[in-house]
Amino acid sequence: MKRLHRLIVLEFIQSLGWPGGAGVLLLGFALVYALAALSPAERERAASRERVERAEARLERFRSGGEALPEPPGLQLRSFHLALPAQLEATEAIDRVYEAAARQSLSLARGEYALVIDSETGLARYQILLPVRGTYPQLRVFLGDALDAVPALGLEELDLQRKQISESQLEGRIRMTLFLSRR
Repeated sequence: MKRLHRLIVLEFIQSLGWPGGAGVLLLGFALVYALAALSPAERERAASRERVERAEARLERFRSGGEALPEPPGLQLRSFHLALPAQLEATEAIDRVYEAAARQSLSLARGEYALVIDSETGLARYQILLPVRGTYPQLRVFLGDALDAVPALGLEELDLQRKQISESQLEGRIRMTLFLSRR
């Protein structure tokens, strides 16, 4: 039975000749190209349609009052400045950092502090460099607690070292920046 089908196919190909065989081959390439090129385009079209539907649904929520319009950039910047602690509240924020260290039984040695005022943005940056010594879990919890306690605090650099690989105590320095509003 297989031979019969094979013979029919071979006979059909021979009856086409080389121009017909080339045509069948080109049709095969065209079919493969169409599937390869059109399939990603169809997926992209479906994704675009989904984005449009989401945007229309969001627009309808705005119109019905179910969702508030986002603040314009100027108001967003003003809200950001109001959320930052004032420059006069810097000592309170630094006290919260030291309290987080005390909860982990870390003693922060005398640090270096520098106030940088950016007249362009209206912000003040209090750069803090603290030498630190403790175990890795202590330092990790301390940093998490300090960043949670003072949302305007940013961790810039963490440099930790062990004197010997067998020691559990790490020594190093932590560089943080406290962003302050100049109100």
